[in-house]
Amino acid sequence: MRRLALPAILHSLLQTLVFVVDRIMLGRHGEASLAAMQLGGAIEWSTWSVFAAFEVGTIARVGRHVGARDPDSARLAARISLALAAAAGTALALASPWLLDLLPLVAPNVSPAALVEARAYLGVTIAASPLVFVATITIATLQAGGDTRTPLAIGIVANVLHVALNYVLIAKLGARGAGISTAITFGLEAVLATAALMRVSGRVSLRGRATAASPPPWRPEARALSGIAVPAFAERVLYHVGYSGYVLIIARLGDAAMAANQSLISVESICFLSADGFGIAAAALVAQKLGAGEPEAARRVARIGARDAMVALTLFGVTALALRGVILPMFSRDPEVLAIGRAAMPVLTVAQPFMALGIVLAQSLRGAGRTRDALGVSFIGAVIVRLSATWFFAITLGFGLTGVWMGSTLDWMVRSALYVVIGARTEAREAAGRAAALGSANVDP
Repeated sequence: MRRLALPAILHSLLQTLVFVVDRIMLGRHGEASLAAMQLGGAIEWSTWSVFAAFEVGTIARVGRHVGARDPDSARLAARISLALAAAAGTALALASPWLLDLLPLVAPNVSPAALVEARAYLGVTIAASPLVFVATITIATLQAGGDTRTPLAIGIVANVLHVALNYVLIAKLGARGAGISTAITFGLEAVLATAALMRVSGRVSLRGRATAASPPPWRPEARALSGIAVPAFAERVLYHVGYSGYVLIIARLGDAAMAANQSLISVESICFLSADGFGIAAAALVAQKLGAGEPEAARRVARIGARDAMVALTLFGVTALALRGVILPMFSRDPEVLAIGRAAMPVLTVAQPFMALGIVLAQSLRGAGRTRDALGVSFIGAVIVRLSATWFFAITLGFGLTGVWMGSTLDWMVRSALYVVIGARTEAREAAGRAAALGSANVDP
């Protein structure tokens, strides 16, 4: 678990670094360019996140076939996933002119200069969606096979290229240059990850020879992938709907609260990405163990990942709380912003173990292919609990930004509890099934 998790954590951080570098370098180019990135980056992230939901099916199906030592089926699942990625990316790229026409409606208060820059940025990055989705699926396929080091190495190379391209292109083209750099970076990741999957010696290979007399049929595999991916797609749509309402509640609190919230989110993003790295490792290993017919080992994997993530995030949270007087001034020196951030930081610390538990157990469920369960939990937590609790604590009781973080923490608590209940019920059902089978076997004919 730890061997897989650490490279996955670092790779997640590198993926985020692409957008952080864009913001830093665009901020030096001009105010309109940075404002364009704030708008375009959010739309880009939401769109890619939703439409790339089929990567969940890739990890679940490829990992299960790897665990079952069925390279032909693993290869088939990887190929179907790549075809879906290319098709979804192409459809999104073709729809990009209509998406760009919606920009003035999405951000009516943005300056004309920032709007022009945002259109220039998104015009390139959304058109590059086929490359982005292929990169996403090839990386997920490598991770499903238990290889998280190769994606990390690819991420390092891609980020070095990204910084160099930004340095040249942003100075000449502004936000469009950042978009071109981002597109080329993801294109390089797609090429390198695909090349890694072309190795015959890998646990998952796109060009290995068939080991069975008759290859597995593609229709059942495509149905299985879709059955996992569709609920994952719906879950991400719900998440972004809930998150939009969450952001609107924060906006009611004023500029100082919004600025302080950005500081806290920047701190928590390190914790979130760390938990997600443990979750990726857990999803891959759960899928492999289930494919090998070892459900108890799959449960141990999930428990180990959740435990390690809880320890790591608790340490991060306590450290951030202890150093809040040093960390928060790095983002703003406004006394009001600092006071709001200091007041909310203890709640952020309390949230970390619950967030770790919720993320890893959710990823474990997805690795098992149980995306419908994950969808139900996300709907209850991210939509019902988070929105209602945030409004109650922040607006009704008047706790401000501290109330916002109390609402999100309650969301993670509820999600964690629901995932634990789902796991306990699954274990009890399997134990009952084993007992019934044993009792049937012991009946004297």
